[in-house]
Amino acid sequence: MTAPKMLEGVRVLDLSRVLAGPWSAQILADYGADVIKVERPGLGDDTRAWGPPWWGDPSERMSAYYLSANRGKRSIAIDIATVEGAALVRQLATEADVLVENYKVGQLAKYGLDATSLQALNPKLVYCSVTGYGQTGPYAPNAGYDFAIQATGGLMSVTGEKDGTPGSQPQKVGVAVADLFTGVYAATAILAALVERGRTGRGRHIDAALLDVQVAVLANQASNYLVGGLTPKRMGNAHINVVPYQVFATRGGHIVLAVGNDGQFARFCALVGHPETAQDPRFVTNSDRLANRDALIAILAPWMLERSTAEWTALLEPNAVPCAPILELPDVFSHPQVVARAMQVSGAGGMPMVGTPMRFDGQRPVADQPPPHLDEHGDALRAALARGEAWPGR
Repeated sequence: MTAPKMLEGVRVLDLSRVLAGPWSAQILADYGADVIKVERPGLGDDTRAWGPPWWGDPSERMSAYYLSANRGKRSIAIDIATVEGAALVRQLATEADVLVENYKVGQLAKYGLDATSLQALNPKLVYCSVTGYGQTGPYAPNAGYDFAIQATGGLMSVTGEKDGTPGSQPQKVGVAVADLFTGVYAATAILAALVERGRTGRGRHIDAALLDVQVAVLANQASNYLVGGLTPKRMGNAHINVVPYQVFATRGGHIVLAVGNDGQFARFCALVGHPETAQDPRFVTNSDRLANRDALIAILAPWMLERSTAEWTALLEPNAVPCAPILELPDVFSHPQVVARAMQVSGAGGMPMVGTPMRFDGQRPVADQPPPHLDEHGDALRAALARGEAWPGR
């Protein structure tokens, strides 16, 4: 069956590079949009050089990092600092539905490529600016990188082993979550603006800031502070609001035990052979367990060492006690559920990629073009633009 293309006919001009902006544009491409990626001549997107590992012939190799965020796009190399280059971008923008950019605040205005200038030419344009700190405020001019945003935005203050643990220090998350969340938020904002445009006929200027997004996705940690006046601290793999909800050592390995309510805790204790523990006044409710966390963990930790991770999983999963092994990536991509859900997809020449996680009526959308080589479509696009086509078709 043909992959669903909900955004077929939507034209996206992608002036972004690295991760947050390209991630957003790739989501739109997977949903069927026609995305043209504008890149610097000779260099292209910064992430093209972020290897190894590489994919493809040595003369045209692309980094695995670049491949993760750029499928479904056409590439054209344009020097926007030249009069001719800026004119080409303006020509594309006159017929674009969406423009995504992540230049420093004010930088594109020097070339007449800012939201005000381009929406004067195309009032229907949804213009999305992705920056580290947003279009306003004292930090607006600063460059923003995911690592710095995780630090400034509070995420690292609640990530890592707790104080007093040998070698403990604040930790970043293992993937660039500020970038990725911003890309997803930006995509949802773009879609909302397109829906509104269907009613009003006018686009929007979307201001997507990594720091804003990082603060927003602090979620319950932020709410704990705002509501309770408590400053959350690093707790390693333990949960600040739920007990027992953490990693435990098992016989020869580790397991995540994620007991989310009192009924699950009672079932867990019964399965282990200690039903009386669930009736202990210190542990009956989650609030009790929070107040007596250290005492409870001291009891549970020796129990967990009595079985292997596989034995615990076989015991707990069928009885609705949430738990999970901690898998490395080879095991992730061979996991029966990941395989059944077809999360690994193949591009041109067998290029391995991770598919979009969304399904529509049971089908997973996926862009029908692999990530492009630098300026792969440049000659055809420039020729069409020279003929006066504002937005050359695929």
